[in-house]
Amino acid sequence: MADQTVILSRTRKRRVVWALCLTLLAGIAAVWPDHSMNATMFVGWGLIVVAPIVIPGILLAAWIIASGADAHIAGAFEGRTLRTVVAASLIGAITPVCGVTVLPLMAGLLAAGVPLAPIMAFWLSSPITDPAMLATTAATLGLSFAIGKTLAAFGLGVFGGAITALFAKTPWSINALRDNGLVRQLSAARCGAAQTFQPKVWCTEERRRSFATQFWATTRLILICLIPAFAAEYALNAALTPGALAAYVGEDQWWAIPAAVFVGAPAYIDGYAALPLTRGLIENGMSEGAAMAFLISGGVVSIWGAMAIAPVLKLKPFLLYLLLAVSGSLAAGYVFGWLV
Repeated sequence: MADQTVILSRTRKRRVVWALCLTLLAGIAAVWPDHSMNATMFVGWGLIVVAPIVIPGILLAAWIIASGADAHIAGAFEGRTLRTVVAASLIGAITPVCGVTVLPLMAGLLAAGVPLAPIMAFWLSSPITDPAMLATTAATLGLSFAIGKTLAAFGLGVFGGAITALFAKTPWSINALRDNGLVRQLSAARCGAAQTFQPKVWCTEERRRSFATQFWATTRLILICLIPAFAAEYALNAALTPGALAAYVGEDQWWAIPAAVFVGAPAYIDGYAALPLTRGLIENGMSEGAAMAFLISGGVVSIWGAMAIAPVLKLKPFLLYLLLAVSGSLAAGYVFGWLV
């Protein structure tokens, strides 16, 4: 009965997402009837352009899940603090997992006494990028943005983990978990601990099925995000005149990067959807530093990034998470803007 309820809930969510996609396209057709055909062609061509780069990332993401590699990240969180922080940041930056996906494992590790520092490092780095996101970013914004975003994710994780380690002896760091039913339930679920690692995912029917399921799930997710995002990019380019945003987030404005973090990030919806929208903003005057700050902060400061840890962390460690996310995003934006 519970499984049927979950399936029905997911089905309803998918229908809502597709309904929003169709509504956005219908809205463009209603407001700009002359642009409806052009918008459709723009969306189709955008998908064709990114496909050769996105598909390898989807394949890699599916292999990581099907091979069982994702089930063995716990070992990276055990050992010396500096090593575990670096390892957790690297894993979070390159693997297709997020705070929601591994929430049971993270809660279980905290409950088992694993220090908060590597957990914080992972939670800060994991929502920002993954193989599929890296490929999509390169296809949409260019290789410099893709590399910069991945390095920023790793750097943010190391920075956040190192700062968190300074508070390792405080009571709220030692006992960072809330005492509620959700935490107790998550702590008992150790995220497929019995699964073994097998790189040859084609050898068994179970792993082939897992690979196919993950591949199509990721593909569907990207399509659901990119179709309305490309449509919104077309609408943005049609509505804004060149340089319209230069007065707010342009190269010459000192407040451009803070504005991108404090104003744009809370409204950030999805990493894939943000990419073409960010490209449209750059084309209309947004500085590249502000664009990077928006992309980095959006993953960790937005409600979607924070919702994964707010229910399980106490107030002080959660506020530390937000402070680290904001300060790290600002630093990433300034450094990227200076380098590029």
